[in-house]
Amino acid sequence: MSQIHSSTILNRFSLLLRMGAIFSLVGTLFLDRELRGEEANSLPNVVIVFTDDQGYADLGVFGAEGFETPHIDQLAADGRKFTNFYVAQAVCSASRAALLSGCYPNRIGIRGALGPGAKIGIHADETLLPEFFQEKGYATGMYGKWHLGDAPQFLPTRHGFDEYFGLPYSNDMWPFHPTGGDRYPPLPLIENETVLETNPDQSRLTTQYTERAVDFIERNQDRPFFLYVAHSMPHVPLFVSDKYDGKTEQGLYGDVIAEIDWSVGQIREMLERLQLAENTIIIYTSDNGPWLSYGPHGGSAKPLREGKGTAWEGGVRVPCVMSWPGHIPEGTTCDELAATIDILPTLAKIIDAELPEREIDGLNILPLMTGDEDAKTPHEVYYYYWIEELHAVRSGPWKLHFPHSYRHVDVPGKDGQPGKQSYPKTEMALYNLDEDISESTNVIDAHPDVVMKLVEYAEQARGDLGDKLQKRDGAKVRESGRIE
Repeated sequence: MSQIHSSTILNRFSLLLRMGAIFSLVGTLFLDRELRGEEANSLPNVVIVFTDDQGYADLGVFGAEGFETPHIDQLAADGRKFTNFYVAQAVCSASRAALLSGCYPNRIGIRGALGPGAKIGIHADETLLPEFFQEKGYATGMYGKWHLGDAPQFLPTRHGFDEYFGLPYSNDMWPFHPTGGDRYPPLPLIENETVLETNPDQSRLTTQYTERAVDFIERNQDRPFFLYVAHSMPHVPLFVSDKYDGKTEQGLYGDVIAEIDWSVGQIREMLERLQLAENTIIIYTSDNGPWLSYGPHGGSAKPLREGKGTAWEGGVRVPCVMSWPGHIPEGTTCDELAATIDILPTLAKIIDAELPEREIDGLNILPLMTGDEDAKTPHEVYYYYWIEELHAVRSGPWKLHFPHSYRHVDVPGKDGQPGKQSYPKTEMALYNLDEDISESTNVIDAHPDVVMKLVEYAEQARGDLGDKLQKRDGAKVRESGRIE
């Protein structure tokens, strides 16, 4: 055999080996893609839409007047409406902390509403909802209002989100606040950890959040994803895009809700187009009740009493609908008590993620979601805090208010300006919420045994979480994160 002929054979053999390696690599890639697809199909996608200051009566399926919400109503028709759904506090930061941590916000040191440049924020040792999803291989994206601290160490990308776009706190915390004077700096619009612009055109926010959300879904269609859309609206100041300006009978507030409804429709349309809808859980709710001081710009909590900033039902009971085809029964209603603190442990159960070692307060409400026969609330007791004060406690239908002052609107405002409010005081009062959802009839004298039991529950809360009304510190309160 000649040297040239031998060399040719070796070259051809080498080429065949390389081609075999390439075919093997391609086959492996296709197999990996197929396996990844199977894994993605076995884990549901999750979408949470969290609005800001939307009242109990501000959805069509909850009795909205002057505007319609066809996409959210369809979500309820395809899933379940929750009529006894609660936030942990009727104020921005505390409510969001509860949703993402599964804890009463007092437990993790986040109370009230954090302002620009706050020296505190969510602690790095708290395991937030997106971190559970990241550990299970999910893509995680957030678009909208964060409000758990605006320093870099507190931002969403440091706490489980792969990407973020939105405002770090409330949209009224800017130089154009109607009563804030010059106490607020320019409002930053942030992408990941970079400020894109300040004092953005807020009429574009709902659309921008929506465009980012549907793009996130499309980019991550081949893997499971967790999407958190935390709308800045309908928190005042209200802004709406041209496509919904003047479209409802109710006025600007109705226009804003209609655009949020459009946003939900866009998300569902993308899920349908990519054939992901059947394997996606959607949860729609609000961070607290309406800001009644702003009158027509503040929404409605009818028939509930009071609104944002109070422990009355209008402040903490919010509209909620959930959908998960094949798991949540269509067109059904759940009247059992459930809360935002329950979302974390429930979703962790669904994706088989381990709960953190640190104590949480939420409980698994999957049986309520799936409509299991005779399913009851897992909460023996539920606590209503305002900042550091324990204002009320509930067990079953019974809700006991302790003596406290609360925000009450005497004269509603108009045209984006707040009205006049006072701070009356309630004495100890007992209400049966099954019979008196408006908390109008105090029946404390008729049920001393119920009162005694609720007082015992309150003592447990004071021991764990504290109560400034009684100058009590909680033994199980954890520190918030702090800027060193």
